[in-house]
Amino acid sequence: MRPHAELVSRLRAAWLSGKTRPMEYRLAQLEALGRFLDEKKRDILQATAADMRKPPFEVEVSELSMCRSELNHTLNKLGTWVKDKHVEKNWATQLDSAFIRKDPYGVVLIIGPWNYPINLLLVPLIGAIAAGNCVVMKPSEITRNVERLVAETLPRYLDEDCFAVVTAGVEETTRLLENKFDYILFTGSPSVGRIVMTAAAKHLTPVTLELGGKNKSGQLLWPRPCSREEGAPTSPAVHVLVYPRQQGGGSQGVVNRVLERTSSGDFCANDTIMHMTIPSLPFGSIGQSGLGRNHGRSSFETFSHQPSALLRGSGRETFNTPRYPPYAPHRLPLLRAATETKHRAACLLPGAPPPPS
Repeated sequence: MRPHAELVSRLRAAWLSGKTRPMEYRLAQLEALGRFLDEKKRDILQATAADMRKPPFEVEVSELSMCRSELNHTLNKLGTWVKDKHVEKNWATQLDSAFIRKDPYGVVLIIGPWNYPINLLLVPLIGAIAAGNCVVMKPSEITRNVERLVAETLPRYLDEDCFAVVTAGVEETTRLLENKFDYILFTGSPSVGRIVMTAAAKHLTPVTLELGGKNKSGQLLWPRPCSREEGAPTSPAVHVLVYPRQQGGGSQGVVNRVLERTSSGDFCANDTIMHMTIPSLPFGSIGQSGLGRNHGRSSFETFSHQPSALLRGSGRETFNTPRYPPYAPHRLPLLRAATETKHRAACLLPGAPPPPS
């Protein structure tokens, strides 16, 4: 039998019952997650210090504060996010309702990394709860104290019928992925990412991947900045590469050129990580760094299936007869006029001459 198959089946039954769909339920679970962050703050500080000697100040800023900000942003905006998005219609559907709905996927799996073991586990969780899903969380086995803390205490705050934490190493994670999930969000090393993608492809499961820079390398120590000129550091370091001044203007010109000539999931000039403090900015990757986006509304939409819907009024069958056999060529111009989108204006590049009248 697949590991955790009974657990996944229990969560799926809860999701199929519709328990997670009401707005009141989602808000209550998000509020409960906020209580976890407040009441377990000291434990989180102790666990991250024991696992990686991460300074309390750094944990407050990059883990707890960012999670609280994400949580509050979601609580403030969720009522707007869940609304149907009405779209522009053609002439034939002017009397109908056309919109995009936000539906939960079902049972989703979130696999967190060791380097931000609270932030990169709970920020996706906030989006998954907001979207109305049931969630299985797997914290990193590398940060053992945080893993134990999350596994033992977080389920006490959330509805156990709909949310669960599992602990697993790489081999156990591979077997966990034998279960059918409706969405997988993974943050971690490319080697495990390949395992996740293989399992996702088998089940045709949509995936968000954040890859690179998450491998364990010897003893876990929170890194210090170090320029390449300093030589080999005595402890793990973030390498800061020093480049000569670029020609052609001030710092803003250099920043703009780098932004235009490079490709990245996110871009932060003259700083690091501060872009992650803005919940309305998506956080994601591209190319070999991964795929997908999360944070704020992007997290909500990542964990939401978005079906299109057209609700046509009854009693209008007469208007549909031109579409039915036997086909008559003289009906085609009318059908095209009713359904085709028209080109309304020219798209001009800056400085381009206007189109001929």
